[in-house]
Amino acid sequence: MIVLGITGTLGAGKGTVVEYLVDKQSFRHYSVRDFLRDELMRRNMPVNRDTLTAIANTLRAKYGPAYIIEELFAEAVKDGRDAVIESIRAPGEIDSLRRHPGFYLLAVDADPRIRFQRIRKRNSETDQVSYQVFLSNEEREMHASDPNKQNLSACIQVADHVITNNGTIEQLNRQTETILQRIKQSAG
Repeated sequence: MIVLGITGTLGAGKGTVVEYLVDKQSFRHYSVRDFLRDELMRRNMPVNRDTLTAIANTLRAKYGPAYIIEELFAEAVKDGRDAVIESIRAPGEIDSLRRHPGFYLLAVDADPRIRFQRIRKRNSETDQVSYQVFLSNEEREMHASDPNKQNLSACIQVADHVITNNGTIEQLNRQTETILQRIKQSAG
């Protein structure tokens, strides 16, 4: 069983990589964002970038830096199929997942202007912001000394594979396929 963790910058194409893995490679998808959205809805709280970040940090502080990821990983193991866990954002999550055989971390990044245009088109509840707010949100998530908090920079630095996604979806899919083949060769 292969478990791919996906990390990366806002609007870089993490979701597109997940779509490819699910649709073309039959991976099972587990989403940190969906897990957090469900938690916010249970608590009757609004869903936006600030509340998603706050609930994630609260859960990590209460149950440990890898709590969310471990919950999703346990679901993946029960299912037994190749899996992709989307939106890994804290180093403590990676440390925990590294203890499991078959885990690989993939990071996706792209030019900030391209990413901003992508999030505006995506139009989710967290994407209707100005370019300055977009950059501010990203900066807040890029660095933290607390292992319970988001630190995308540290996550990207320890990724097994990094995709720079400044091109088309087809180019992104080809990069993903190449990396997946390398992982399968090293695992087998």
